[in-house]
This record gives sequence, structure tokens and C-alpha cells, in this order.
Amino acid sequence: MQRSLNTEPVLRLEAVKLTLMSQAGPVNILNGIELVIRQGEAVGLVGPSGSGKSTLLMVMTGLERPSSGKVTVKGKELSAFSEDETARFRRGNVGIVFQSFHLIPTMTALENVAVPLELALEANAFARAREELTAVGLAHRLDHYPSQLSGGEQQRVALARALAPRPSLLFADEPTGNLDGRTGAEIIELMFKLQRERGSTLILVTHDDALAHRCDRIVRLRDGHIDAIEDGMQLQPTETPTAPAEAPPPAEAPEMPLAAVAE
Repeated sequence: MQRSLNTEPVLRLEAVKLTLMSQAGPVNILNGIELVIRQGEAVGLVGPSGSGKSTLLMVMTGLERPSSGKVTVKGKELSAFSEDETARFRRGNVGIVFQSFHLIPTMTALENVAVPLELALEANAFARAREELTAVGLAHRLDHYPSQLSGGEQQRVALARALAPRPSLLFADEPTGNLDGRTGAEIIELMFKLQRERGSTLILVTHDDALAHRCDRIVRLRDGHIDAIEDGMQLQPTETPTAPAEAPPPAEAPEMPLAAVAE
């Protein structure tokens, strides 16, 4: 069943291109990406290796500047910002969960989650960090260092850190790629649960098709461009079809099974 979504765009990409130089000459990584994502929506970015999905995430978050085109987040065009302004804007509006956790090894779980809050000059940074760790089931691990935590626990800390500033957008780049299947499934359930509860927009990079179907829409990438967009289980090509699509079967399709992401 489709969720009722806010129709207000929170992220817009217009004719976004990214070209990088190599010894062999220029390499086109992204080729004219056009995409609008709404507030509260969950969107899966899917594609084979080298399709540009992780690079697209970097461009969406302002960690990589496009060669041309516009990236607008919450009505602000990122190209108009300096690097420092982009970092400040990202700190208050964007949370990112990486495959490799990227926790600070010399800090406890509580300190890791408190870092973005302290940078934002939150007066109650550690109280908020404690709340976030409790929300991901780690109230008993506050004073443990990353080396003392399992992979699943480290990713829970990373998720708590990403969500602590209460961002409008949550990005996850293969968040279960370093986890076993059971632990990965638990992380995915937790991530979707918190995203729904808080009304955040989720952009999930994955190579797992069943996992992508947990999202409201699936954006399929190939060779740096959008190959197709799926809304629910119905394929919607990016090009206008010459003939109307066939009507869906009367029986409701069975729910897709949850699958963990494993390299």
C-alpha cells in the first residue's frame, strides 16, 4: 500500500552532469540527470557497478560539485554556496550513513553521535545523543568505543549520528554492505521505521532489487543517466511511451520479501 506523501519537492536535480579528467581523457560520470524527490519520500537508487549511483548521492549531498546543471535542496541551489556554506547547510539538513560506518575510533558511541550536535552548537548535545542511541537500541553501549562494538552496533551508531540533527534528508550508501544478512535486515528495518516516524526523506543506494522495492520509488541508473523510474511495482519509463501501459492485474501483487544487502 502506497503511503500518503507530501508533494513539496525537497530535492531537485536539473540537467546535472559530472565529467572527470583521466589520463585517457574526460570521463562522463553523470549525463544530464533530471529528478525531483518529495519530502517524506523513500527513493532507492539502483544500478550496476559504475552506473553512477554513489556519485549521484555525493552530488545530491553537496560532497561533489557537478560540472554543470543545478542541484536544489530545500529551495537552496547548492552551487551558490561556498564550501564552508555548503558544509553548514549540510550539517543542518542532511544526514549520511556510509557502508564503512566512518566512526571516530578514539570516541565512544555517545561522543560520536554528539559530534554533529556540538558542531551545530546544540546546548544539550549529549542528552540528544543519548536519546538517539536509545532509539536505535544502544542505551547499554553509550560508553563503548567502535572497536568494542559489533559491525551491526557500529552501523546503529552511524545511523543515530546521521539522525541526531533531525535532518530533512537521510542518505544511505549501501548501509548493510559490510554486515551479515540477519544484521543487515535489522538495520534496514530500523532505518525505515525511523524515517517513517520522523517524516524524513530517504535516498538509499543499493544493488539489491528486493531492498529497493521497500522504497516509494526506484530510480534505475545506467551509464550515468536515469534508465527508468519505478513507482511501486509499476515500471514508468523516463521517455513518454508511444502506447498506453497495460492495466495492472486485478489481484493485488504479493508483498516483496525483505532481503539484506550483502557484498
